[in-house]
Amino acid sequence: MAIRLTTYEHAKDIPDLPGTNVFHSTELFRILEQTPGYRPVLLVASEDDRPIGKLLCVTRRNFRLLGFTNKTYVYGTGEYFKSKHSREEIFDELLTYFTLRYKESSFLLEFRNLEEPLFGYRYFRRNGYFPVRWLRVRNSIHHEQLDKWMSSSRKRQIARGLKNGASMEIASDPETVKAFFAMLKKYYSAKIHRYLPDFRFFASFAEQSSLGGKGKIFVICHKEKVIGGSVCLFSDDTAYLMFSAGMRKSYPLLYPGVLAVWKAMIYAREHGYEHFEFIEAGLPFRKFSYRDFILRFGGKQLSTRRWFKVRWNWLNRLLIRIYV
Repeated sequence: MAIRLTTYEHAKDIPDLPGTNVFHSTELFRILEQTPGYRPVLLVASEDDRPIGKLLCVTRRNFRLLGFTNKTYVYGTGEYFKSKHSREEIFDELLTYFTLRYKESSFLLEFRNLEEPLFGYRYFRRNGYFPVRWLRVRNSIHHEQLDKWMSSSRKRQIARGLKNGASMEIASDPETVKAFFAMLKKYYSAKIHRYLPDFRFFASFAEQSSLGGKGKIFVICHKEKVIGGSVCLFSDDTAYLMFSAGMRKSYPLLYPGVLAVWKAMIYAREHGYEHFEFIEAGLPFRKFSYRDFILRFGGKQLSTRRWFKVRWNWLNRLLIRIYV
């Protein structure tokens, strides 16, 4: 039987769907829907009125020197369920529709954080995408010692930060979330390559997390002041670090940025997750200080790719010639 696609633009219209992948979940859709500057759309593939695949597409509005531009991206390549059709066949339908829907309205289309770098290769190429090599950093946290492969300097920083009076907590009230966002906004203001969502993303995230357990906001405090923190999403057996920051210049002896990551890792380990992944590990051919920072927690550097498509055809053709 043919595959039928349904699009959902509002969380209230989404029926109960199977699945455990947080990046294609109704919970994440609801959070993004309440965040200014974001417009999520959920594509659901069905067979005999039964869902066999879903793809959460996120459009983000950016302001650049040339004006407002849209970027639409997907984490991974979707989530799939038992079907007569293969995963690749279902993905082909979803990708083709996704490309037709967004190729004119968004300047850039992107598929990021691919678990299987070669999955869907021919379908991406058929739809005019080009691959760029990327890096992932993943920690195994199911071993007897969580800090087994951590650098000795990182271990010392954690011990010193806690000894000097820093505390690690979960943000459990609106005021703490506000303080965390203010700290994060100040930290990200100098990071021109990183985008920080509106406060309502974090407020909604904290609210949804308290209900469904799909993620947590962790904070590092000193004398009741938030000096660091991190945001984690949990999916299947993996915890994903979305954001992290610390006021390292104001509190150099407390290592708030280090403790923000450490607290998230401890929580993930205690709640049965086997892996801890950093979302932004960067390009493989460029020096990236953040990647050096996260590798000291003992993770492995893995090669993957991201797929892109640019709205301007002449530029897209040029990039295909360069990267393919």
